Amino acid sequence: MRRLAAVAAATGLALAGSAAAAGATGFVPNDPLAARQWYLTADHAFDFWPATLPPLPGAGVRVAVIDSGIDGGHPDLVGRVVAAKSFVGGNPLTDEEGHGTFVAGEIAATTNNAVGITGIAFPAKLVIAKVVRGEEIPLSAETAAIRWAVGQGARVINLSLGGLRDPTDPLRDTFSSAEASAIDYAVAHGVLVVAAVGNGDQAPRTPWPYASYPAALPHVIGVSAYARDGSVPSFSNRDPVFDDLTAPGQDMLSTLPRNLTASRPGCVDQGYSDCGSDDYIHASGTSFSAPQVSAAAALLLALQPTLKAEQVSAILERTADDANPSNGCRRCSLLRDSLTGWGRLNVANAVAALNGPWPPADRYEPNDDAGVRAFTLWGTSIRIAATLDYWDDPVDVYRVRLRSRQRITLGVRGPGRADTDISLWRPGTRTVAGILPSLLKSRVAATKGTGATKRLSYRAPAGGWYYAEVKLGSAGFGPYTLTIAKR
Repeated sequence: MRRLAAVAAATGLALAGSAAAAGATGFVPNDPLAARQWYLTADHAFDFWPATLPPLPGAGVRVAVIDSGIDGGHPDLVGRVVAAKSFVGGNPLTDEEGHGTFVAGEIAATTNNAVGITGIAFPAKLVIAKVVRGEEIPLSAETAAIRWAVGQGARVINLSLGGLRDPTDPLRDTFSSAEASAIDYAVAHGVLVVAAVGNGDQAPRTPWPYASYPAALPHVIGVSAYARDGSVPSFSNRDPVFDDLTAPGQDMLSTLPRNLTASRPGCVDQGYSDCGSDDYIHASGTSFSAPQVSAAAALLLALQPTLKAEQVSAILERTADDANPSNGCRRCSLLRDSLTGWGRLNVANAVAALNGPWPPADRYEPNDDAGVRAFTLWGTSIRIAATLDYWDDPVDVYRVRLRSRQRITLGVRGPGRADTDISLWRPGTRTVAGILPSLLKSRVAATKGTGATKRLSYRAPAGGWYYAEVKLGSAGFGPYTLTIAKR
């Protein structure tokens, strides 16, 4: 089961005053509640745009919200949905929990319609998959919804949900091969997956030092939360590898199903979270950080539809504003850290980065393990150019055919100065993940030492499909070249 990554009953959070939405930009949305969406200013959501929002070449880019459904008749969401399906029964355009409507509003509430709030991804359309049953999310529903969303043409999938990750206790860890396979399916079809890193109230202690699944899977952008004052709340999970970006996640305002706000008929803003229950009136959680990143990704794809998913993630991460003591995060170190990843989402920086140069694309992904997940290479003299990223994509695996007594020579030149290693694994290897002695018996050769340039040679005692693994052993990212010669 997976749980929604929102903080329940987030009481005791004091308002820090209303922030002027997009105050330093040419475009100022006319939506009456936009001035209370402090995260618009924090994200620089509209700083790039002129006074009138322009038409974009990829308008209509589809963002999947895999969540609790939405209020399909909400005045800020009418006309935004292009596909909807429930995987747990009931109507996907009804939302008993409120979570999915909240997330959808952050992404794609109609901008500049003089109603309610404004969404960040003004050119986006929504693909709605309902997967919540009560307080639980069946994994079968989540995985089926991911595959369905891909089929509906989603370019971005938002997963504001998660399961506990605990590498110290396999009995508590909720890794799912079915979930990993569904994420791989999405990545293989060019979809960018964004997920909340999770909240400590769903873990054995707070703060929890590990990102949840699926944020802790390769190629997924894991998003943590920060507060108005720049600090990282204790509920936001930490992780030195899988926390990639941070975005506002405390005292949030968004759309909420009208049937939920109707219980407070005296509240003026019906259909919005300030008229909701205590769980939503000062809503907090990494659930509400992730959709801001999904929205930013949709904007990049609307501007440049030919971008690949890994290029979008690289742009978003490398254009983030560093979080450190100078801007409110006293426990954050300079550059990447376990609390905020690469730093705070900056939409304007990301959009401006489209002027180039773009990060390189990698046509071999996903190829993160042996077996069916490896990329097959043919020929006797092979040279490929691909990319690695220590935090998002540290391992690439290629399947190569060798005859009995045939020698293979592999050479790699890795990105920058990062330690880049090559290993060769025998036929029948199912996985190269882990360091168990039983697993390492399948490794027949490996490079040693430090450095970005390595070479390995091996004569196969028997014919078959071998697996060549390229792995970053230290922090770094970027393009690498792999050469393979057989004789």
